[in-house]
Amino acid sequence: MLVGKKVKLRAIEREDQLTFWRYNNDLEIELLSSNRPPAPVSRRETEGFFDKGIARSSPNHWFAMEADDRIIGACGLMHLDRLARTCELGIRIGERDYWGRGYGRDAVSTLVDYGFRHLNMHRIWLTTLDLNERAIRAYAASGFQEEARLRRHIWADGTLRDEVVMGLLRSDWGSCASRAD
Repeated sequence: MLVGKKVKLRAIEREDQLTFWRYNNDLEIELLSSNRPPAPVSRRETEGFFDKGIARSSPNHWFAMEADDRIIGACGLMHLDRLARTCELGIRIGERDYWGRGYGRDAVSTLVDYGFRHLNMHRIWLTTLDLNERAIRAYAASGFQEEARLRRHIWADGTLRDEVVMGLLRSDWGSCASRAD
């Protein structure tokens, strides 16, 4: 288990799948956290994702995000490249009453610390849509810098949107981590 200032990141259990299924079928959450057109997802598909990747030994490191003794989302590090020492960060807060209150930023900081200190990553990167301004601000506050913008790259909510690529180097993280406290 990883413990931040506001969140706990723990292993995902089969019982969590009903909560994640609800998030996967929430159009607003999907539009903010996905680069694919939202479509209904069955409980079987959600459980299949768990069975294929999370329950087995996987190069991905996914966590259930908890606050106030309840699941509020999920986050993780994926696409780990052990040679280049890079990975992608992903996060989804499914409980709206936890949006804009620092829980995402705390989860990102906790994951970044885990990636650099324990997985020995050199660079952590992520993508988001330009419409997710709240997430872009939170990532920037955690030290991520915009590295690329794929213009009109993703079809979302009836229009072509920019996909924003952000990254954080281990060498830059040290200065961010000392400022955070």
